Amino acid sequence: MRIGADRQNHHQPCNLLTRAVAVIVDAAPGRLTDDVTGRITPAKCPALQGAGAERRPAAEGSDVKRAGRLRESLDPFSGETQKHVALVAFFAWVGLGADGLSSACYGPEEAFLALGAHTPLSLYLAAMTACTVFIIAVAYNQVIELFPNGGGGYKVASRLLGSHAGLVSGSALIVDYVLTIAISVASGVDALFSLLPPAFSVAKVALEVALTLGLLYLNMRGMKESIRFLLPIFLGFVFTHTLLIVYGVAAHADRLPALAVETMADTRRMSGDLGWVAVAALLLRAYSLGGGTYTGIEAVSNNVQSLAEPRVRTGKWTMFYMALSLAFTAAGIIVLYLLWDARHVEGQTLNAVTFESIIGSFGSGSASLDAAALTVVLGFEAGLLLVAANTGFLGGPAVLANMAVDSWMPHQFRNLSSRLVTQNGVILMAIAAVAVLLITAGSVSVLVVLYSINVFLTFTLSLAGLIRYWWRHREDRRWVARLALSFTGFAVCAGILCVTVVEKFTEGGWITMIITGLVIAVGLAIRRHYDATADALGRAEAAYVAPAGHFAARPRLDPARPTAAFIIGRNRCGLVHASRTVLQMWPGVYKNFLVVSAQPVDVRSYGGDQTLEKLRADRLADMEFYMELARQHGMASRYYLGFGVDGVEELVKLCRQASADFPHVVFFASKLIFEHETWVTRALHNQIVYAMQRRLQLEGMPMVILPMRVRA
Repeated sequence: MRIGADRQNHHQPCNLLTRAVAVIVDAAPGRLTDDVTGRITPAKCPALQGAGAERRPAAEGSDVKRAGRLRESLDPFSGETQKHVALVAFFAWVGLGADGLSSACYGPEEAFLALGAHTPLSLYLAAMTACTVFIIAVAYNQVIELFPNGGGGYKVASRLLGSHAGLVSGSALIVDYVLTIAISVASGVDALFSLLPPAFSVAKVALEVALTLGLLYLNMRGMKESIRFLLPIFLGFVFTHTLLIVYGVAAHADRLPALAVETMADTRRMSGDLGWVAVAALLLRAYSLGGGTYTGIEAVSNNVQSLAEPRVRTGKWTMFYMALSLAFTAAGIIVLYLLWDARHVEGQTLNAVTFESIIGSFGSGSASLDAAALTVVLGFEAGLLLVAANTGFLGGPAVLANMAVDSWMPHQFRNLSSRLVTQNGVILMAIAAVAVLLITAGSVSVLVVLYSINVFLTFTLSLAGLIRYWWRHREDRRWVARLALSFTGFAVCAGILCVTVVEKFTEGGWITMIITGLVIAVGLAIRRHYDATADALGRAEAAYVAPAGHFAARPRLDPARPTAAFIIGRNRCGLVHASRTVLQMWPGVYKNFLVVSAQPVDVRSYGGDQTLEKLRADRLADMEFYMELARQHGMASRYYLGFGVDGVEELVKLCRQASADFPHVVFFASKLIFEHETWVTRALHNQIVYAMQRRLQLEGMPMVILPMRVRA
């Protein structure tokens, strides 16, 4: 999207920002030219006559059709684009709920086995599991309401507890999402290879890496495309496991009364021998060690910005679908373990043992048919674990992007790709997950001990933030109920976190804590650098204040005369520095003053209509500043303003237009030069200036880079 405007008169350009068109206001008052719709008369321009502007809309759906291939881009300002990438509740349940639902493949088993010989107590465990899922889900509905632009646990901690609490929460989430990808892929591949001869196991890690790279490709296509591809797997899991749970419980329903009596008897017997404290301790230990069951619930609140409007309503429905499916599946599987007397078998999961017994009771009379049915069920389990890995690709980059907006991570992670996904974050998550798989050789037993600590750290911080929020907003008539709900969720999550850390610290939990600590340290160092750079730029901008006054007489734009075009970014300081340098080095040479700027549409600006409108308004205010700067020097001026997801491509388009309008143009741009430049500073600051110079010079357009020294 491009906008250009001459500033030789006091008229304001029309606000034609809602479509991807280029607008140029001519030097002669009262004429407006649109390179898509042709000429617009003064009566159609509110800036000239005050009337409502008429716009010729783009062809319906053209943005979506034009983006059918991977390398083609979507217009971020198009309503059709927003509909294309937004997820309705059902698709969101598939893409974001798979992580939580897949945890039923291993979470209930770990909790059940922790009971040892006291398996009748699993009835309590099933009820506690279902209740906990709904407690966390309902508590996180408040996050969806308070933060409808997404961010989840990171934004809650940042806004309600402080920026450093947000850093801790975000760092924990990043590590957790990397482990989500790694453990889900590894578990899925283990399920597949359990159906093959042991000789095939040598290819296991290679397949895990290949699957991770395949998920990377799908997510580079954009979220909705990857979810539609994985939809049959998700629905297959839901159907087969619902059928097995309903049939398995119904087939042994006559045992439930006796089991209830046995559970009460075992509880009294154990409390009489060891005391009620021992009973409670055993239950709490099993309950906490099954904490992996609840991971993934936060994915909806982290990605509210990806949901279809109305976002809050869609988010709540998505959370309901997720909570209902997870509570039913996890609690139902625990009940199946008890009803079908599941026992651990070497090389098999409890799910496989239990489902084999249930399928054998169908009475098909064919062992091969039963084996085929079991293969299908376990195949859907493996497939769902891959869908769960996809959740890491959805949630991880979103957290990275929000942290990059706050300068805890490199700013490149906040930029959207041409498919409107946080491309850099997706790539980083894939690289990190592949590294984890290679280092651990895809061992689920190693990965599982690293997994659940961080997510409960984020849960605890988020719910602590909600407690603080409702305490400060006691004027709200809902505050008592909301505070009680938040405190209940906080107590549950903090308890699981404490028990998990104690139980798993020596088994590898310390590794997770060290890795999370390193991510926090990196975030602090990055933020310190960006703050120092911002301070230095602020001092430089304050030193370059344009002189007061206004020049009534100004020369008109003359395309036949030498023209200076300044390529600028977000900071005004860059243009002030470049323009002063050019005027000092070549006094009186350049007669036309052009400003070329392409505003990247990043995750912050793609959070909703209001943020997009604010983006437009802020950039237009900057253009007014630049045009006033030109007035102070008595120079005719024009600006070319663009919006897009690929900064280089958008700038090249604008430069082509400027070069066509002004054949004798020379482009200038400032480049930050640090006194002690390292690979770190190069990574933290994009190198778009060098990319622009190469592109323009290949097309025969001269460009000069002006060094701007920064002491930071």
